[in-house]
Amino acid sequence: MITPILITVLIALTALAAVSVKRIPEGQVYSLRRLGKPAGLLTAGTHVVMPLIERIVHKINLNGQVLRFEDHQDIVDVRGTVYWQVLEPERADAVIDHADELIRERVLDALHDARSNAETADRRAVGAQLKQLMNGVLRDSGMLVTRVELDAA
Repeated sequence: MITPILITVLIALTALAAVSVKRIPEGQVYSLRRLGKPAGLLTAGTHVVMPLIERIVHKINLNGQVLRFEDHQDIVDVRGTVYWQVLEPERADAVIDHADELIRERVLDALHDARSNAETADRRAVGAQLKQLMNGVLRDSGMLVTRVELDAA
């Protein structure tokens, strides 16, 4: 004979099991914390996460990402697109929450450096120079800029 208490326990265990199983899609890595401390990264596949003890803090996309930027500080407005991706999720985990702001800030700084060094260069040359400058800065963060395109003025 099944009692109401047994039914309640079975429902609670089923709900707990459903919440514990995490399916991580291809091209993503989840950052896991156990009792508030880094516990590692979960790669694509199915994983069991212990509720109340472990939690997922970041969902890191390993596929390419796109970021638009604009610079209105100089006489000429400059707009463009930065294509970037995460190569080393363990390094990128610390900055992934503000990666867009970090990249936007760095590309604008690099853009000012590139302009002062190559005033007459074409957009592609400046884009290649920006990419090189950005990758020098972002290498320690586990991210890579694959392409920088400047819009036509």
